Amino acid sequence: MKVSSNPMPILEVSNVSKFYPPATRAVRDVSVSLDQGEILCLLGPSGCGKTTLLRMIAGLEKPDSGTIRFEGRDIVGVPPHERDFGMMFQDFALFPHKNVRDNIAFGLRMKGLPAGDIASRVQKILDVVELEGLDERAISQLSGGEQQRVALGRALAPGPRLLMLDEPLGALDRALRERLMLDLRAILKRVGMTAVYVTHDQTEAFAVADRLAVMNAGRIEQVGPPQDVHEQPATPFVAQFLGFQNLVRGRVGSSGTIETGIGRFRADVPLPAPGSDIILLIKPAMAGYEARPVSSPTESNAITGVVDAVTFRGRFSQIWVTSSGQRLLFEEAGDPPLTAGDRVTILISPDQLRIYESSL
Repeated sequence: MKVSSNPMPILEVSNVSKFYPPATRAVRDVSVSLDQGEILCLLGPSGCGKTTLLRMIAGLEKPDSGTIRFEGRDIVGVPPHERDFGMMFQDFALFPHKNVRDNIAFGLRMKGLPAGDIASRVQKILDVVELEGLDERAISQLSGGEQQRVALGRALAPGPRLLMLDEPLGALDRALRERLMLDLRAILKRVGMTAVYVTHDQTEAFAVADRLAVMNAGRIEQVGPPQDVHEQPATPFVAQFLGFQNLVRGRVGSSGTIETGIGRFRADVPLPAPGSDIILLIKPAMAGYEARPVSSPTESNAITGVVDAVTFRGRFSQIWVTSSGQRLLFEEAGDPPLTAGDRVTILISPDQLRIYESSL
């Protein structure tokens, strides 16, 4: 018997929308799927609809239209407690009067499991989240990172079919978040957990996710593996949200070039019809630079301007350049011999350009 190489997704969200009175459309016709054992990050700015979408999957909100299927079954009408999903929130919501062991055991006791089974399961979870020896410790005696692990352990202990995490590292300082985001992914992968993870932090999403769904104004603008989304942002919004600064208005020329106010460009991508208005994304990695008088260069893929600032960032430097009134950001390895006021021409490789037909 031939086995399908594309099994049915475990979670299927199809054309889901959510309205709030009087006229707020928080989620707009969203469709996304999730495979068994996959971590999907809903990434986007505050107010983009990612938490509302998560709450609809959890059953805490009901969609106004669309369907949500889990393991092939429509679950829109299924109460949250019958979905057998786990949740973890930003504030952890731990019980301060209970120790680590009792916090992790809470969901198991609510299920009415025998004491021996609870003890065995809690011990396994303590090992998974690396809290061995802290089982009798009071919550107030734990660090922020240890509390995060307790919250994760409590969510994992009942063995949920799907785990949903809403900004789970948001309450922690940056240094701790950098360390724990990798630990969190490792733990979820170790137990084979299927998860939907909400965050506004792209660094966190890139570290944790198998796939990203970038949201804006209630819609999903791009879905894909983190590297693909970063290397090929699908829309100007995705590019801007990921931190790309150089978005320039232009028009497709008759000779297969892109004409802009900062120069003429040739790209390694198909172009719209001549005369089409486009948005050009110029990625910050430059092919090189040359000291030149400020003038319009005749060759393609060269931007002449004045250096505004150079900021050393460790392994690379950021170079801000103003060209024809537009401020652009480039990166160069090490500490280049450039200072504010220098006249410079930045050389751009065609593979560092991306074209959008939509407007900013």
